[in-house]
Amino acid sequence: MEENYFFIDENVESDKVFTLIIYDIVDNKKRLKLTKLLLGYGFRIQKSAFEAVISKKKYKELLNRFPMYATPEDSIRVYKIIGKGQVVSFGKVIENETGDVIVI
Repeated sequence: MEENYFFIDENVESDKVFTLIIYDIVDNKKRLKLTKLLLGYGFRIQKSAFEAVISKKKYKELLNRFPMYATPEDSIRVYKIIGKGQVVSFGKVIENETGDVIVI
């Protein structure tokens, strides 16, 4: 399935950031905690991948929280995506929410 994405344009003044977070955490307990954390910011698109559209403040907050989850054997990658792009996916269709995620 081909999907057109119009990510946040860097030329337009916006407080939102589109992020893609992928991870490979060895320890099951830490991986589960990280997954729960990420569910508060965005939505899961694959077992170890999340997408989120969050404020710049929440983006910085999220980046500051990652070091506690990663050891030298682990990997967490965060992509800040700006501009226009296209995603081609096959298999399971991911239903996502377009609204903001609020963590209480």
